[in-house]
Amino acid sequence: MAKVAITKDICCGEGAPLCLIAGPCVIESEEHLLWLAGEIKKICAALSLPYIFKASFTKANRSSGTAYRGPGLEAGLSMLAAVKEELSLPICTDIHEPWQAEEVAKVADIIQIPAFLCRQTDLLEAAARTGKTVNIKKGQFMAPEDMGPAAAKIAAQGNNKILLTERGVSFGYHNLVVDMRSFPIMKKLNYPVIYDGTHSLQLPGGLGGATGGLREYIPHLVRAAVAAGIDGLFLEVHEEPERSPSDSSNIWPLDKLKALLEEALTIRKALKF
Repeated sequence: MAKVAITKDICCGEGAPLCLIAGPCVIESEEHLLWLAGEIKKICAALSLPYIFKASFTKANRSSGTAYRGPGLEAGLSMLAAVKEELSLPICTDIHEPWQAEEVAKVADIIQIPAFLCRQTDLLEAAARTGKTVNIKKGQFMAPEDMGPAAAKIAAQGNNKILLTERGVSFGYHNLVVDMRSFPIMKKLNYPVIYDGTHSLQLPGGLGGATGGLREYIPHLVRAAVAAGIDGLFLEVHEEPERSPSDSSNIWPLDKLKALLEEALTIRKALKF
């Protein structure tokens, strides 16, 4: 399996340690971003866990058109740049339209493709042409092996810095399920595989005008995913989940983050991944 160099100091994949991509679902303010990024960085430093900060400058697929979407591209990238400069952290953020790729690449180390958009050829190709690592989230409607053609669109542009992320598949009304077979299946595509432990516990549209979630099951699925051999973990984190303007039902509490990561690392070490 391939190993992807995200920065000169952080790699993901074969022979590399488990990495963490984490942060709030959406940018709230620069002050909050810097504080939360700093707190997560301290936890990861104590655990010798490679860390990439993630937050969205805009949420283009909110359940309700009146929900908070974020500060927008220009202001959001400025805040993410502050995190990168002041805390020396690599950055991951998502794009929704091809024209955003070039601007986002000026700040981000990982350009993320949202699950709903993982088959959008123009979007994938625009992200690939930046030369940055591209994290493709697997669509809720796709089998794991179907990520092969999505990754091939990136590779066809001369960019093999590809991560594949599992975040659950649709299962009936307002529910998602994670099939643990998806991790070894996607690994056969020869790219590092990430598990999104918080979006996988969403109940899409489950609150009518908003998405619900089952936060209490996050540790169970994280443990199982690590045991299945993932290369990295993706978590949305907030110090007060109920106050998060997005994903409040499934975002992970900051004060429980270290314990969750310690469990993940213990399992990984025991299985000698």
